[in-house]
Amino acid sequence: MCGICGEIGTVHAPDSAAVEAMSRTMTDRGPDGQGTYAKDNVVFGHRRLAIIDLSDAGAQPMHDPDTRLSIVFNGCIYNYPELLEELRGLGHSFRGHSDTEVILKAYAQWGEDFVHRLKGMFAFALFDERTGRVLAGRDRLGIKPFYYAEVDGSFRFASTLPAILAGGGVDTRIDPVALHHYMTFHAVVPAPYTMLQGVRKLPPATLMWIEPDGTRTQKTYWEPIYEGDPAKADWSDNDWEDAILESLRTAVRRRLVADVPVGVLLSGGLDSSLIVGLLAEEGQHGLNTFSIGFEAAGGEEGDEFKYSDVIAEHFGTRHHQIRIDTARMLPALGNAIHAMSEPMVSHDAVAFYLLSEEVAKHVKVVQSGQGADEVFAGYHWYPPMYAAGTDPEAALASYRGAFFDRSHEEMAQLVSPRFLAGSDVSGEFVDAHFRHPGASSAIDKALRIDTQIMLTDDPVKRVDNMTMAWGLEARVPFLDHDLVELAAQCPARLKTAQDGKGVLKEAGRRVIPAAVIDRPKGYFPVPALKHLAGPYLEMVTDAVTGQTARDRGLFQQDSVAQLLQDPNGNLTPLRGNRLWQIALLELWLQSHGITGPAA
Repeated sequence: MCGICGEIGTVHAPDSAAVEAMSRTMTDRGPDGQGTYAKDNVVFGHRRLAIIDLSDAGAQPMHDPDTRLSIVFNGCIYNYPELLEELRGLGHSFRGHSDTEVILKAYAQWGEDFVHRLKGMFAFALFDERTGRVLAGRDRLGIKPFYYAEVDGSFRFASTLPAILAGGGVDTRIDPVALHHYMTFHAVVPAPYTMLQGVRKLPPATLMWIEPDGTRTQKTYWEPIYEGDPAKADWSDNDWEDAILESLRTAVRRRLVADVPVGVLLSGGLDSSLIVGLLAEEGQHGLNTFSIGFEAAGGEEGDEFKYSDVIAEHFGTRHHQIRIDTARMLPALGNAIHAMSEPMVSHDAVAFYLLSEEVAKHVKVVQSGQGADEVFAGYHWYPPMYAAGTDPEAALASYRGAFFDRSHEEMAQLVSPRFLAGSDVSGEFVDAHFRHPGASSAIDKALRIDTQIMLTDDPVKRVDNMTMAWGLEARVPFLDHDLVELAAQCPARLKTAQDGKGVLKEAGRRVIPAAVIDRPKGYFPVPALKHLAGPYLEMVTDAVTGQTARDRGLFQQDSVAQLLQDPNGNLTPLRGNRLWQIALLELWLQSHGITGPAA
């Protein structure tokens, strides 16, 4: 787990100083070491968080003189020990036992098809001296980030968007399409867009070739099919529960591979509790588990310790309750916003940030329950999607009604005309995704877009950014691609049962106490950001009415004034605060030094 960056020169030599500047911004992602590599038209930079092969043999950038290949890699390949032995059997020699070296040898053996053999999370850039080409890639579910930009004819890339900015020369004008997604598609900005016109991101499950002349080609190498498998047509409900539990058990076991201890972020909900239970079955006794809680506000409780305590006691974990008072959260909020590669409106970003700060004092790797709701239909909009059947119009209307923050017409009332996209690009995006082959029913269309798009560019990105801000590696077993493929085939009636995640709940009863499974659905509560008052409201007001925001001119000031008149009364269908949404965007832009007119 690391921070990667680099530049590929096409019309002139790569800028080593720019790469060094990008690398310096990612010290938090990789506090254990740094390195650079320069050859021909390529300069790579790397910041290391040492998890596997802690020796110098695991350091990056890694160059293999035998194959004349070099790489920078961020992530973890969980099946690297098996691949290492297979490659040794094929005649390859290794100077260490890192998963990075395994990737190099795997590419040498199988070419770009090697990516199909990887089980894990990854983003990489691999340079082949023999051809002068660079292959960039990102894992199937987009767990690890890969941002890029064209600057003066060169191709730059990095693990974070702020790192790209640090290299200089980037077009920082606001992208109207990205803004439309952010304000409409519940702050989800799908790849390749980012909020800035000059920065793009590689989509999940994508390989990109960068040729010596700068020409780029890319392809999607994986896509789950949301249709039944004829071979499983006669499976009973119990068969599905068996298969899903065993697949999750395998996913949890895979994510134990490390040369350092592994802990768990324990919210007390079904997902993280099930991970703890399965780890206990694997013999992980005395496991470090971590929960966070905040002060109550606006009549809403700020912790769920009563549930996490049940699991901690049941499995005898070494449990850490982290209590955050308002006085501590307010100053941390600015740091959390600065740690965001893209603006993230979800309140739990600061929760993950503060939790990660404490967790990193004890362990360097944690497993997290992120992704289970999208994979196993845990959200409230899935049952209506199930009821919509196969009607494409009903599917789109149902999804929009539940998930979209505002209509295109409402966008026009809030966003200044010069930043308004020419059409309802967010609705068009979802409609096109729904019409893509591989998912025929409304519920499967919703599960597919949420797993492949929403999950990547909201909760998964949030977890990566907030944990890596403290040099903490987060692993997400519910996004094991074998488990995702199996869940995609599972009948929707089993996933939507019991108000969502029915099949997972039934499987979970074999592992964890029923009191945790049958509890009301919870969320990472941060009441002070849900109910804006006091210093939080002052911060928001200053952000959206200050001179910097007025000069930028993103939003119509009369509409902003209306939101301020009732700061907690303008909520989205998902109960998000519309005022917080525009304030967070402005705070993020200012945090990264993006000022002045936005176009």
